[in-house]
Order: sequence, then C-alpha cells, then structure tokens
Amino acid sequence: MKLPQGFESEKPNQVCKLRRSLYGLKQASRQWNSKLCAALLQMMFVQSKSDPSLFTKGEGATFIAVLIYVDDILPTSPDISQIHSLKMYLDNAFKIKDLGELGYFLGIEARSSDTGLNLCQRKYAMDILTETGFLECKPASSPMVPGIHLCHGDSEPIADIGSYRRLVGRLLYLTATRPDIAYAIQQLSQFVDSPTVKHMQAAHHVLRYIKRAPGQGIFYPKGEATQLNVFFDSDWATCSESRRSITGFCVFLGSALISWKSKKQSTVSRSSSEAEYRASAATVSEVQWITFLLSDLQMKMKKPAAVFCDNKSAIAIAENSVFHECTKHIEIDCHLVREKVSQGLIKLLSVSSSNQTADGFTKPLPIPQFQLFTSKLGTQDLYAPTYGGVLEEEK
Repeated sequence: MKLPQGFESEKPNQVCKLRRSLYGLKQASRQWNSKLCAALLQMMFVQSKSDPSLFTKGEGATFIAVLIYVDDILPTSPDISQIHSLKMYLDNAFKIKDLGELGYFLGIEARSSDTGLNLCQRKYAMDILTETGFLECKPASSPMVPGIHLCHGDSEPIADIGSYRRLVGRLLYLTATRPDIAYAIQQLSQFVDSPTVKHMQAAHHVLRYIKRAPGQGIFYPKGEATQLNVFFDSDWATCSESRRSITGFCVFLGSALISWKSKKQSTVSRSSSEAEYRASAATVSEVQWITFLLSDLQMKMKKPAAVFCDNKSAIAIAENSVFHECTKHIEIDCHLVREKVSQGLIKLLSVSSSNQTADGFTKPLPIPQFQLFTSKLGTQDLYAPTYGGVLEEEK
C-alpha cells in the first residue's frame, strides 16, 4: 500500500504493511463499486436511476444490459459481439474470470430452454435441509398449518436462539425464487428476538414443505405479452398482538411473476377497506418502480397496469375523492393511488375473492386452496420427472 499523504520518511520507496485483508473492510466494497462504475461509464454505459446495479447501453439490436452484485457481473444482449467487447474491456481493466453462459448466479440456478427460463435454488435448499437434519423428513403439503397463530411468549423459549435466527435468515434468501413460502417466512421473521418452541416447530414445518419439492422455482416463458397484471390483498387486523393488517401483492409481466411481497402494515387500520387501501398504496409504489425499470430496459408499457382488488370500497376510495370523511385520517402518501389512477399508470379492477391470486401472501391457506394459489404463480419444479429433470439426464 502506498504511504498516506503527509507521511514523511527518511528511507525512500517505503510502503505500508497490511495486517489484514482489505477485502473484508467496510470501505472495500464502496471503493470497488466506484472503480467499476467509473469503468462502465467510460464505455458510455448509463446507470439506472431506479436500480443502481443496472447499467444499459445502446438500443434495438445493439442494446446491452449489465447487472452487477459486488464483483459478480451478468451481461445480456441480443448481439453477442457486444458481450464479447465488454468482456475484453473488463479483462484488460480488472483481469476478470469468464464463467461462460449463465448457470449459477448468487446461488440461484438458471436453466434456459426453447420455452423459457427457469430459476431455482435447489442446491441452497438441499444445504439447508442437510444442515438442519431434515433431509430424510416426511414432506408436508403446505408451508404453514391453516388457523395457526404465532405470537410472543406462546410457549417455552428455545435454548439456542442463534439456530432459529440462522435458519430464518437462510429461509429469507430462499424466498428469492420461492414465493410460495413468502407468508410463512414473514411470520417467522417477527420472532427472531425471542423465539419459542412453537416458532421453531413452525419453521420445521416449512422445512418439511421444502423437502417436498426442493427444486421448485419460477418459470419465465418466452414470447409473453408486456402487460402488467397486479393482484393485491390484505388480511385485516390479523396480528393478535398489534392488530395490524398484512399486505400481500404479486406483479405479473404477462404470465410471469416478477415481484411479490408479504409484509405487516406499519399502522393499525380502522376497517378492512382502509387496510386494502393501504395495501394498494404499497402495490402502486411497486408498480411505479417496475415501470421505471422496464423503461430502462427499453420496454414501454402500451396499456395501464391492470390492478385487481377484491374490495369494492377500496376501489371507490381510490377513484373518488368525495370520500373525505372516510380517509381524512389516512396519511398523504396513501393517496398516491388516486394520483396514479388519474395519470393512467394503473387501472383498478374488481376481482372475486376466489380469484384473488395475492390471497396466499396474507394468510395460511388450506391445502386445496394453497395448491391453486401456487399454480397461479407460474412456479415449476425443474428437477421433477414430468419436466425432464435429473431422471432424464441420468439415462
């Protein structure tokens, strides 16, 4: 390391001796990010404002997009020569290692075919099952038992709190390709401060469900329409301790699921309509961000996003500002929905509760309803025999 400015030494050509690696320092990632961003900007790439890890360049057949996570780089382009020139430039600047076509990225397995792209985390899921000793357990048909209610102090506290925290943390990353366990993990993550035996049993039930299909993932079909279809729902006052509601939404680009969330609301809602209205505000914010991101990827939305809600009162509040008496206590940011409706970004549509896809993000469902819920998400088991997985490759 070069000597810092202002340091004077009688001996020439002195350097600093490192006592620890710079890679683990807090400043290392920021310095590396600045250097890598500067190199890409020098190649006339444009950094996305909606997602700083995305860089784009060109348009049409010469368009290229680069996704970065620390020192892992994922380029894509319809013109392979654009990717080759980028690799040569980065190799001359940083001496990169070319891993070829996309296979694994951040622990996510990607498998492309003529019909589309499948993303799953089978190896990661198997590692979790092996570490916890559930590799030979009896599979479960759903991640959470219907009617179960978890709360603080509902049973004896567990002796090893670290094991529960480590398990929930690993399961949180698994939700990157497993939207079917999003609600269950959202519930379990609320008790990492003081987990009990009942909470650990619920976490073990999730592991039994993962054992049923560890290769379950998301499938993105080719040639889909670019229409945004959005479903959102809320479960009013479902938390027995705080009486707060649960917000759940899922965003589809055509039939491909691209975004989802299950989260407890930050405030208490006085009615189910208000809970739905708050859920719609969170959903519209996500739709706005996705619209910006698709615009950076040169995908223009020709029609407003179709947002489906099973509460007609929430739709009336969003479309009609006359309901002042019902909404005067609601924060200003929730009225973002009215503004986006008037701007034509979204179109609120009514849907029956039986056809509400986001219902599985707000509550544990019975097995028949849960199977219907997962079928609507477009998930697929890459390693199942019906999809030509491992059994076909071993022949």
